Amino acid sequence: MPGTNLTRDEAQQRARLLTVDAYEIDLDLSGAQEGGDADGSDHGTFRSVTTVRFDSAEAGADSFIDLVAPAVHEVRLNGEALDAGEVFKDSRIALTGLRAGRNELRVVADCAYTNTGEGLHRFVDPVDQQAYLYTQFEVPDARRVYASFEQPDLKATFQFTVKAPEGWTVISNSPTPEPTGTVWRFEPTPRISTYITALIAGPYHSVHSTYEKDGRSVPLGIYCRPSLAEHLDAEQIFEVTRQGFEWFQEKFDYAYPFAKYDQLFVPEFNAGAMENAGAVTIRDQYVFRSKVTDAAYEVRAETILHELAHMWFGDLVTMEWWNDLWLNESFATYTSIACQASAPGSKWPHSWTTFANSMKTWAYRQDQLPSTHPIMAEINDLDDVLVNFDGITYAKGASVLKQLVAYVGRDEFFQGVQAYFKAHAFKNTRLSDLLGALEETSGRDLKTWSKKWLETAGINILRPEIEVDAQGVITSFAVKQEAPALPPGAKGEPVLRPHRIAIGSYELTDGKLVRTGRIELDVDGALTPVPQLAGTRRPAVLLLNDDDLSYAKVRLDEESLKVVTEHLGDFTESLPRALSWASAWDMTRDAELPARDYLALVRSGIGKESDIGVVQSLHRQVKLALDLYAAPEWRETGLAVWTTETLEQLRAAEPGSDHQLAWARAFAASARTDEQLDLLQGLLDGTEEISGLAVDTELRWSLVQRLAATGRADEKAIAAELERDKTSAGERHAATARAARPTERAKGEAWASVVESDRLPNAVQEAVIGGFVQTDQRELLASYTTKYFDAVKDIWESRSHEMAQQIAVGLYPALQVSQETLDATDAWLAAAEPSAALRRLISESRAGIERALKAQAADAAA
Repeated sequence: MPGTNLTRDEAQQRARLLTVDAYEIDLDLSGAQEGGDADGSDHGTFRSVTTVRFDSAEAGADSFIDLVAPAVHEVRLNGEALDAGEVFKDSRIALTGLRAGRNELRVVADCAYTNTGEGLHRFVDPVDQQAYLYTQFEVPDARRVYASFEQPDLKATFQFTVKAPEGWTVISNSPTPEPTGTVWRFEPTPRISTYITALIAGPYHSVHSTYEKDGRSVPLGIYCRPSLAEHLDAEQIFEVTRQGFEWFQEKFDYAYPFAKYDQLFVPEFNAGAMENAGAVTIRDQYVFRSKVTDAAYEVRAETILHELAHMWFGDLVTMEWWNDLWLNESFATYTSIACQASAPGSKWPHSWTTFANSMKTWAYRQDQLPSTHPIMAEINDLDDVLVNFDGITYAKGASVLKQLVAYVGRDEFFQGVQAYFKAHAFKNTRLSDLLGALEETSGRDLKTWSKKWLETAGINILRPEIEVDAQGVITSFAVKQEAPALPPGAKGEPVLRPHRIAIGSYELTDGKLVRTGRIELDVDGALTPVPQLAGTRRPAVLLLNDDDLSYAKVRLDEESLKVVTEHLGDFTESLPRALSWASAWDMTRDAELPARDYLALVRSGIGKESDIGVVQSLHRQVKLALDLYAAPEWRETGLAVWTTETLEQLRAAEPGSDHQLAWARAFAASARTDEQLDLLQGLLDGTEEISGLAVDTELRWSLVQRLAATGRADEKAIAAELERDKTSAGERHAATARAARPTERAKGEAWASVVESDRLPNAVQEAVIGGFVQTDQRELLASYTTKYFDAVKDIWESRSHEMAQQIAVGLYPALQVSQETLDATDAWLAAAEPSAALRRLISESRAGIERALKAQAADAAA
C-alpha cells in the first residue's frame, strides 16, 4: 500500500495521462477560533470542497487524486456520484473510467487542522487567545487541505473561496479581496504548482507599501500577530525587499511575475520560510523581540531575498520532479547572497564571508556523511525528498553554482538565465533546460562539467606544491587535487573535478596580512602547474581558492600555515579570514588539528575578528569541539579555559556593541563555576551589571536556561520568568528550561512529553528536545540510549514527518561518544528494518559518533 508516499514512476505516469486546468477550492474555516479538544488530542476539522477540471489523454483510463482527510463525504466524477467509502483509501481517491478530454471532479471532505507545521497549522496566541492559521504545503501537504494532484509538474490555476470568523483577514496567492460578510473570494492564480499555493488567516496585524518600477506598482504587505506588532521593523524589511526586486528584475530581465507580494511572519514554522507564490510565509522568530547582532539581520535579509528569488526560479519556472529540488534551492541561495553582496545600498557587502563560514561548512559536513549523494540526487519517491532538504541540496549546490558562474562568466550566466525564464515561464523544466541555455550564452560545453559536479558525490582537496630556492624565489608551483574515498556506505566513486579558482598572495605589512597578488585559473586533473608564480618571490601566505570561487577543502603549505596560525586575525579582508577559519575547523573535524589546538587558535585570533557572524560561528564551533572532539579527560580543563575567555572578552567588549552581546551569550552557554553562575544570577536579578549590556527578554531566558541546567533555577524560578513573558516564545523558553534541569524527574517528564505522547506542538516539542540534551549531563542521559532505540521506529511510523524527524535526530544519543553507542546503533540498524529515510538519519547520527571518537583520540595524543 502506498500510504502517503508517491513514487516518481507513478507521478510520471499520471503526468503523461493528465493535464490539469483549474481548481476551485471552498474552505469553511468559520469554526477555527474554537478549534479542537482542550487536551490537544484533536485539533479540529474544517469543511473542504474541491472542484478540479482536468483532461485525460485516454478514454477509460484510471488514475487517482491525493487527499489526506479524516472523512470524505462526497466524490462526484463527471456528475456521477461515487461511493466515497470505496474510492477513498490510503490517502488517495481512485478515479476510474475517465473520459477522453475534459473531466470534472468534486470532492467534499472534512480536513484536519494540525499543530505540526504541515498542512493547515492552527496556533492560539496566549497573549490574546486568538487563533492564527497558515498553510505549509512543501513537499506533499496541499492534500491535507484540498484534493489535489500532488506533484510539481501538474500545474493549474487555483481559485480559493474562504469562510472565516468575523474580524479575521484572509491572505492567499492572489490579491486579498474585500470580503462579502465573512466570505473571501479570491481571483484565480496563474498556473502554479500545488506546493506553492497558500492560505493564511486570522486577526493578523499588517503594514502595506508598494514597489514602483517602470510605471508598474506591486503591492507589498507584511503581516504578523498583534502581540509582535511593537517589534515589527517593517521599513527595514521593505527596504531589503525593494533592493531584491530591483536587483532580481535587472539580472533576470523578467518583471516580477505575480500580482502582489506579501510576507507573513507566522508562528511555529518548521523552516526559515516558504516561497508560496506572492504569499511568502516566514518564521516569526525573525521579528526580533530583543536586541540581536547584525548577523541576525543579515541572515533574515538572506532569507527574505532567498524567497523572493524563488518567485522566478521555482514558482514561475518549476522543476518537473524533486530530483531538481537542489536547483530550486541552490539558485535561490546563490542569487540571494549575490544580491546582498552587490545590490546598491546593501548593508551586507561581506555576505560571501558569511556564506563561506556558515553555509559551506554545513555543505562540507553533509558531504562527508555516509548519506552523501550527488547534488542532483536520485529521488525515487516522496520519502526520499523529505530527508533531502540538506547541506548538499542548499549549500553545496549554491557553492557549485558560484563555481559555475566563475566557469562560464557572470554576464554569460545571467544572460542564460534570462533566456531560460523567457522560454519556460509558468512551465516545468529539467536541469538540461538551464544548462542548454548557459551553453548557448557561454560557448562552454557543460556536459562533462555537469557529470563531474552534479552527478557525483564527495569533496576534493586542493593542496599547493611549492619549491623555493635559497633566495626565497619560487622555482615551481602546482595545485595538487585529491579525491578522497567516499565515507563507508556511501554510493559512487571519488572523482577529480574541473575547478575555477583564484590563488591569492598575501604579505605581512605593518602587522596586517594584505593581498598583493591574485591569479585566476582552471585546475583540472591531479596536478595543475601554475607557471605564473615561478620566478616570483614567495609571499608570506599563498591561499588557494581565494575569493572562495570553488567548492573544495583547501590546505595550506607549511610556511603559509605557520603565518596564518600566528596572524589569522590580521587579514585586512574578512573573506580570507573566513576561509582560514573554515579550513581550521575542517581540520579539527577531520582529526588533523587537535581540539585543544583549535581552541588555542581561536583564542589567539578571535579578538581581532571584526565580522560578528564569524565570531558567533567560532563561538558555536569551539563549544562543539570541546563538547564532542576534546579528549574526555581534558574536556573540563578546556571548557574552563574557554569560559574564562568568554567572560574576559565580555568585560572587554565595547559597551552596547554586537560583540558584547555575542560574548554574553557565549558566556551564558558555558558558565560553570559557582562564581560564574553567581554572575548569571546577578545579571538576572539586577544585582550585577555589565556596562552597556541590556539584559532583555531573550538574554534573560538564556541566563535562566543555563541556571536551570546547572541546578540553580528550579520550577519556581522558571515559572516566575514565564510570568514576566507570557507569550508563546516565553512558553517555549520555559519548556526548554524545565527539560534542562539536571534531575531524573525532569528528564523523565521531558522524555514522556515527547516520546510517549504526541500532544506537543512542533515548536514546543523542539524546545523540549533542546532542553533535554545538555552536554553537562552525559551520565544522567546515558540510560536513554536503550529507550531511544526501543522507541524510534514506532515514532517514525506513527508521527508526521516533521515531528518524527525532530525526535529521530534530536534525541539520538549523540553525547554518548563511545564504541558502545556505535554497537547499539549497528545492532538496531541490522534488526529494526527501518525505512530508507529513517535508516539515513540514524546512519548520519552514527557517523557523528565515529567522527568524534577519532577527534578525541587525536586530541588525547596531542
